[in-house]
Amino acid sequence: MSAVEDRLAELGLTLPAVVPPLAAYQPAVQSGVYVYTSGQLPMVDGKLPVTGKVGAEVTAEEAKQLARTCALNALAAVKSVAGDLDRVARVVKVVGFVASAPDFTGQPGVVNGASELLGEVLGDKGVHARSAVGVAVLPLDATVEVEVQVELTEA
Repeated sequence: MSAVEDRLAELGLTLPAVVPPLAAYQPAVQSGVYVYTSGQLPMVDGKLPVTGKVGAEVTAEEAKQLARTCALNALAAVKSVAGDLDRVARVVKVVGFVASAPDFTGQPGVVNGASELLGEVLGDKGVHARSAVGVAVLPLDATVEVEVQVELTEA
């Protein structure tokens, strides 16, 4: 087991299986020393535990927890192409999309769930640039979607 996966275990987390694509794309691709994940939904055992918009059917705190799940799924996608999460030199960028009620403006707080998980798991390597965007709707009526870009060390 890698040091990163040991850290996940210390946090009581298990790296899930990679979520299969819902359409014509790959969960992650590597280009040079970078891995780009597709948008990761908060799938758990093949389904969304919660659906709806933040500020309406879903609370900001619930959505923040879902963003953590998205980040965990993103780490699984990174591992699927990198082979070992210990190769992560740093998380470069995180983009979070939050399905939001028209008056909800707390998208950054929701996406903090993903950012905080990456920091807990990767330490300083998890510090990244980020965007948090409110959207009208996401695939499958998901509440949040997160994509991650990481830089790898040489193999």
